[in-house]
Amino acid sequence: MNHPVLSAVARSTTTKGELRQFRLAGRIPAVIYGGGQAAVHILLNEQEFIKATTGISESTILDIDIGGKKTQAFVKEHQRDTLSGKIIHVDLLEVVSGRSIHAKVPLHLIGTPVGVKEGGILENPAHEVEVECDPSRLPEKIEVDISGLQANHSIHVRNIAAIEGVKILTSPELVVAVVKFAKAEVVETPAVAEATPAAGAAAAPGAAPAAAGAGAAAGASTDKKEEKK
Repeated sequence: MNHPVLSAVARSTTTKGELRQFRLAGRIPAVIYGGGQAAVHILLNEQEFIKATTGISESTILDIDIGGKKTQAFVKEHQRDTLSGKIIHVDLLEVVSGRSIHAKVPLHLIGTPVGVKEGGILENPAHEVEVECDPSRLPEKIEVDISGLQANHSIHVRNIAAIEGVKILTSPELVVAVVKFAKAEVVETPAVAEATPAAGAAAAPGAAPAAAGAGAAAGASTDKKEEKK
């Protein structure tokens, strides 16, 4: 397997001022550790490092050439300047043949699920898994065929095809992909209010106004009292 190659220069422990000068000159201070020996302090070419590591995963092994001596390692962590966003330091974990390593490997979904063709929506909750293996067996990615995935069905880590020499440490119950149907939107119809006569609306033909009727009754009562007198 071909790995990205980085040229590096050994350096001794330096002061903050010297490190700043290195960065201004386009160099990135880095440390290689984990090989069973003392950590090795190096300088990387900034442009070369960015070009070689753009788009790679944590599981991508790098070949580092330090003055003609090659070391294999992968990027464990890198620090960026909070203002400029430039990489200011890199931690590299040395790869030793015959010694198992733990690394996170990205998952690559292949195919269009049957459920999606039927109108479902694909969800991809897990994008990587942690594995344990010899460095020589470390895959850069793990492909998962999802073309047969039907609606309301899912693929779990336990369904990933076995890879010789690679042990997946991630929980087998973790969902990698699932196809769901979108819930139909329920459109609520507003209730129709009972029609009530508006204030001041005209009365039905032949119906006497209530106020007028009350006035007529009061007038009739007064007339009767006058007759008795």
